[in-house]
Amino acid sequence: MNADNNPASARGPVRIAFVVARSENGVIGRDGKLPWHISADLQHFKRLTLGKPVVMGRKTYDSIGKPLPRRTNIVVTRDTAWQQPGVQVVHDIPTALALAYEDAHRTGVDEISIIGGGELFQVLMPEAHVIYLTEVHGSFQGDAVFDLDLALGWREASRERHAAESPGGPDYSFVTLERTA
Repeated sequence: MNADNNPASARGPVRIAFVVARSENGVIGRDGKLPWHISADLQHFKRLTLGKPVVMGRKTYDSIGKPLPRRTNIVVTRDTAWQQPGVQVVHDIPTALALAYEDAHRTGVDEISIIGGGELFQVLMPEAHVIYLTEVHGSFQGDAVFDLDLALGWREASRERHAAESPGGPDYSFVTLERTA
């Protein structure tokens, strides 16, 4: 789906927004969980996605364990038998985007939130307009990664640096990246 063909909401074009927490070495997950606990990041995630359609892969859904309240949950899976109450299950990305655009248009929101996992981020990177990145300062071991090359058409629009919430926890930054081309 091309961004120029997106249906418009009441406030203008609908953007594809990635919402992701990522360590400095690119890790976004380990064994189906976040390798860190940052309460402020969870609150930030909620503020960014509330009321918007969220698109996620099945493994991301499994890591959350339930539909996110007050959001249209769209789960992409290759497993045609997989079903969960409270989510819209689709089997390909174009169908997921079509449902998300339809929901955004119907509800008047201007963003679709892509919340993971790594494969969805990789496939949808050419379509993304903005990345809401929680940059977790430090390196972590993990089995899910998000490769991000800022030299490929992104500019940093804002950054808020925060100290660790607890002793031994990681410092982190909330970063907004906008597509330049």
